Amino acid sequence: MTLPAEHPLILTLRFDEASFGRFDAMRRRHFPPERNHIPAHLTLFHALPGHAEPEIVRTLAEITGRTATLPLAVRKLRFLGYGSAFVVDSAPLATLRRELADRFAPMLGRQDAAGFNPHVTIQNKAPAKEAKTLFAELQAGFTPFEAQGTGLLLWRYLGGPWDAAGEFAFAAP
Repeated sequence: MTLPAEHPLILTLRFDEASFGRFDAMRRRHFPPERNHIPAHLTLFHALPGHAEPEIVRTLAEITGRTATLPLAVRKLRFLGYGSAFVVDSAPLATLRRELADRFAPMLGRQDAAGFNPHVTIQNKAPAKEAKTLFAELQAGFTPFEAQGTGLLLWRYLGGPWDAAGEFAFAAP
């Protein structure tokens, strides 16, 4: 589907299959269904300009072609006020995000230029009491785990749902 260039682009990390399955199952279980239009994800950039898509695609292809799978550590949960998220720790992911931010610097908005706090939201915009209850339950049963970043996913933001705009696998051994 060809869409107008004014649709902003979102860049997320692609997870290994097992980790994505775990994150997405929890998101489908706990995210308010009327608001859950997208799969579980870790956002690297929230709003890159749609008109720059060809340049962004070239940059992503170049960088992922020399990037190896990223080790990710999920060591804790974060309470979001109206939801919960897994906090993701990874020095290689932080390095990749910095390199991309440097390359995309002229096109970054305030939110994307402000910093990077990698996480996977599994509940948001839920009633406060429900959110607090879920966070307490998740905290009580939480065990740290490992995951892998296997590539990047580019999306067009359509005001709710996202449209896939590209998939870029990490190719380096």
